[in-house]
Amino acid sequence: MTEMSPAMLALSALPVQSAPGWKLFGKVPLRESPPKDSKTIQQEYEAKASKGGSSPSQSAQGRRKNLEFEPLSTTALILEDRPANLPAKSEEEAQRHRQEYDEMVAEAKKREMKEAQKKKQQMKDRFRQEESIANAMVVWNSEILPNWESMRGTRRVRDLWWQGLPPNVRGKVWSLAIGNELNITSGITMEHRRQIVKSSLDLIKLDISRTFPSLFIFQKGGPYHDLLHSVLGAYTCYRPDVGYVQGMSFIAAVLILNLEEADAFIAFANLLNKPCQMAFFRVDHELMLKYFAAFEVFFEENLPKLFSHFQSSNLTPDLYLIDWIFTLYSKSLPLDVACRVWDVFCRDGEEFLFRTGLGILRLYEEVLLGMDFIHIAQFLTRLPDDVSADRLFSCIACTQMTSSNRKWTQVFSSLMKDKEMDKSSNSSPKNS
Repeated sequence: MTEMSPAMLALSALPVQSAPGWKLFGKVPLRESPPKDSKTIQQEYEAKASKGGSSPSQSAQGRRKNLEFEPLSTTALILEDRPANLPAKSEEEAQRHRQEYDEMVAEAKKREMKEAQKKKQQMKDRFRQEESIANAMVVWNSEILPNWESMRGTRRVRDLWWQGLPPNVRGKVWSLAIGNELNITSGITMEHRRQIVKSSLDLIKLDISRTFPSLFIFQKGGPYHDLLHSVLGAYTCYRPDVGYVQGMSFIAAVLILNLEEADAFIAFANLLNKPCQMAFFRVDHELMLKYFAAFEVFFEENLPKLFSHFQSSNLTPDLYLIDWIFTLYSKSLPLDVACRVWDVFCRDGEEFLFRTGLGILRLYEEVLLGMDFIHIAQFLTRLPDDVSADRLFSCIACTQMTSSNRKWTQVFSSLMKDKEMDKSSNSSPKNS
């Protein structure tokens, strides 16, 4: 038989407690005691209260008084007499302090009223916006989508489109507007998912971890991580000539948030097949320079003062446009604002991407005019988080995409012709 240590013997000698109690931190367990009826408990309480020199009602009043105690206001702190060891305030000083305090209180009240009015207005705007979205959703579902081909180009639909698509129909409208010229099927999507090139995996994984990090839905362990990985991996197999390029993850992520997997892949592949996106993702330097040159034509036309400031600062469009175009503004703007940009981009095409860029420059024109090269570049690559969609779209609406009676497509075509002429002149044999 194993001998018990003195400590174990002491523990075994302790009586078993049936009543609840703490056995930690030196708390003595509750002792067993016979149950008491309510009359006995009341008598004991009254006896204790009488020893303390106050009745139960007086004690209760005292407790209530303590609970109802309120600290002195700032009025009392300022207007009460000073401590006895300090000389008394002169009448003039007391009057000045009283006036300063009154001004402080008035200013605080004014700020509170202003903040309350601002919140009230925000509530009204939110309610009005929700009501507008609900009404628009009915129109899109019952009238426009069933008659898409005949109604998509009407003035009424274009106006509704400009105001922003309801979230419930956004993916469907994007899918219809982008189209499927590549004739991709869901079967093709699944086939390419099984052929993901290993060389692209590391780059895709790295980029996914940096895609909308504040949402925590695309990172490893998030609900959309595997889905985003599948779409990007399948695209690298579908277009090995393009492969994976940094920035694609943002475009795919926005589509995944609004479309089912197969539809997201189809829209993604067709979207990147557009001339502007293909030029940027294949890093066609000559073609990218033509897009920048066309942008500068409209930049000078719309914002001559800011254009001159950028020219004198040697700030070229590639420093900010590349990031904007690569991610279709989904990295640079808040997600809800970027989705509104996408709405009209799906309607108007590449022209709207550059018009949006001019809208951003117009929105922050006064700020940018006071900055130097470094601060402008930093500001435009990391726009403020509080960009207002309504203010931005007001600035975009004020931006005219005509220069010398020529539209965007005409200006860009003219620049492309110049490019072809330069090529032909360089390739023609020189006269001896």
